[in-house]
Amino acid sequence: MALRVVTRNLGSRLLPMLSSTSLLHSHATSFGFKEVPEEEKSQLVSNVFSSVAKNYDLMNDLMSGGLHRLWKDRLVSKLNPFPGMKHLDVAGGTGDVAFRILDTVNSIKRRALQDVLEDDLQEETRIYVCDINPNMLNVGKKRALERGYPDKSLLWVEGDAEALCFEDSTMDGYTIAFGIRNVTHIEKALAEAYRVLKRGGRFLCLELSHVDIPVFKEL
Repeated sequence: MALRVVTRNLGSRLLPMLSSTSLLHSHATSFGFKEVPEEEKSQLVSNVFSSVAKNYDLMNDLMSGGLHRLWKDRLVSKLNPFPGMKHLDVAGGTGDVAFRILDTVNSIKRRALQDVLEDDLQEETRIYVCDINPNMLNVGKKRALERGYPDKSLLWVEGDAEALCFEDSTMDGYTIAFGIRNVTHIEKALAEAYRVLKRGGRFLCLELSHVDIPVFKEL
């Protein structure tokens, strides 16, 4: 598991790197264990997720031995959600991370505030779930409805990580779990994350990595 926290204050170092990197990427990109033309990757990824949308969490269970659930809990803990925040969860169509964030916000005790004021603050919390695949979003919407999550707090957006539809400096947090590997141009997705984050906003990426221990590597 790779888990990183980056603040927007590092942007002055990050953007020059992104600019130079964008000039270096090749016309081939990875898809699973093979290289494919860049223009084909988006459709290939879309086809995969359309076919596994209903069983996506089961797939993650198999790939991580069930540990992805603990990793997502840690991801949200590192995010440190708060009532009234504006958060963007990219490639989060099934809502797994977004639900955890909202649950954390709902569990925060604000004993110093009156109930009415707390309700007003809760109404301002906005968690945007952005995914390029509508089938994944449909699964997330259905789960949210089944679990009774309020429509006003969860907003579902079909969109591309490389060209987000959100305005500059509008998000307190940005998460992407098991999604960065599916982006064709990672440097563009990172630049978009930086663009939409407020100054001091938090970027967290959760991703599977290669295993070096021989026995586990083969598994």
